[in-house]
Amino acid sequence: MRCLVTGATGYIGGRLAPRLMDAGHHVRALSRSAERLRDVPWAPRAEIVAGDLSDPASLGPALDGVDVAYFLVHSLGQRDFERRDREAARNFARAAYEKGVRRIVYLGGPEPPPGDKPSAHLRSRAEVARILLDSGVPTAVLRAPVIIGSGSASFEMLRYLTERLPVMVTPRWVRNRIQPIAVRDVLRCLIAAAELPADVHRGFDLGGPDVLTYAEMMQRYARVAGLRRRIIVPLRPLSPWLSAHWVGAVTPVPNAIARPLVGSLIHEAVAHEHDFARFVAGDDFLGFDEAVRRALGKIRDAEVETRWSTASGGDAAAEPLPSDPTWSGGTIYTDVRCREVAAPVDALWRIIEGVGGDNGWYSFPLAWSVRGWLDRLVGGVGLRRGRRDPHRLHVGEALDWWRVEEIRPGELLRLRAEMRVPGRAWLEMTASPGPDGTSVYRQRALFVPRGLAGHAYWASVLPFHGVIFSGMARNIARGAEARRPSGLATARYAQRRGRG
Repeated sequence: MRCLVTGATGYIGGRLAPRLMDAGHHVRALSRSAERLRDVPWAPRAEIVAGDLSDPASLGPALDGVDVAYFLVHSLGQRDFERRDREAARNFARAAYEKGVRRIVYLGGPEPPPGDKPSAHLRSRAEVARILLDSGVPTAVLRAPVIIGSGSASFEMLRYLTERLPVMVTPRWVRNRIQPIAVRDVLRCLIAAAELPADVHRGFDLGGPDVLTYAEMMQRYARVAGLRRRIIVPLRPLSPWLSAHWVGAVTPVPNAIARPLVGSLIHEAVAHEHDFARFVAGDDFLGFDEAVRRALGKIRDAEVETRWSTASGGDAAAEPLPSDPTWSGGTIYTDVRCREVAAPVDALWRIIEGVGGDNGWYSFPLAWSVRGWLDRLVGGVGLRRGRRDPHRLHVGEALDWWRVEEIRPGELLRLRAEMRVPGRAWLEMTASPGPDGTSVYRQRALFVPRGLAGHAYWASVLPFHGVIFSGMARNIARGAEARRPSGLATARYAQRRGRG
């Protein structure tokens, strides 16, 4: 059937569109700017249309011939988001009815317990649900609580609070019960909603198998992430307003998004029914721990369990996408160095593949030795392992305190650190052709911190990176130039030496 996905550049829409196509549906993706979808991997398989939910005239052509229309947009984070979402829902409902759409599917938020005064965020979600249910089009409203997946604003709040604060004074809402759900299962429900019988016209509660307090979610996240148990002290005077500023100070989640989300956490979010489960084929919903493991990229086949690349074996729905907000996905520290090399790629590659062991690391040997000694003092491998072959490397072999994770001869060497550090680290070196027989060397160090100790570790070594990593890039380039064939790239070499 023909499906329209609004919010196709957003967290849920960007994950739903390709899965609908994989299920055999034709997808028309609506975006205010079609250019924003030009480079997404699934764009060539979809029909991309430009349209704006605040502009009723643009919605008619977008909904023409559509069987199922997904309303997945919200203005959370913008000024006056309740009014914006109200107008968008009214325009969408009217256009869907006029165009004869067979079903509307809306992903909303949980309903607060009776008697509770809803937060602005949940009040807006409930208002949008009512507008769509009153549209005259059969509508399924799926009410989801905290969604567990990298890129979900609620999950990112949980991630950053837990990782950055081993001891925290928290507001009272950390004792409220929540029934979190994995993003994989939310997507399964959204896809199943396209096939609902025509007479189904109602809202459904969604939720995973675990009912936890927010404090329990933080403790279980810490355990899955390999962190020590957190010390959590609830404090009565912390109002939602103060809580939002506290979250904004500790996490990179923007205040404009944190405020309404924190305001919603004052309500318990537990499913009152599980009626939608009968429409979803396949296995049971994931538990909280499993959902977190997938969000952290810990569910992979054994061969690539700790690979930097997330393209093989993981749960792509739960992991970061390039279209996710820049503040999502956890903290990744990088150090990038590039050098033009007056030598061909093969000369540069011989230097890259020869790093470590007796050849050393081309920069500040004493610093590398000291770091190796320190690693051995804390039970690490240090620099004692060397390398098996002075000229060739193979995937999986040890190289000093690194492990060769990936190698593409003549192009890429990626090493994964096995020293004792509070996090995960990689070193990546690439060689690519340049003009006139020259080449380009690119070096990238990456560090994913674990807990507050990981952030402190990166800050402590940062002053040395300018010396160690810049010297390494410079000396690798010079080593390649010294090996270049006689007469090759002479002008380029002379120009480079003149600049240096």
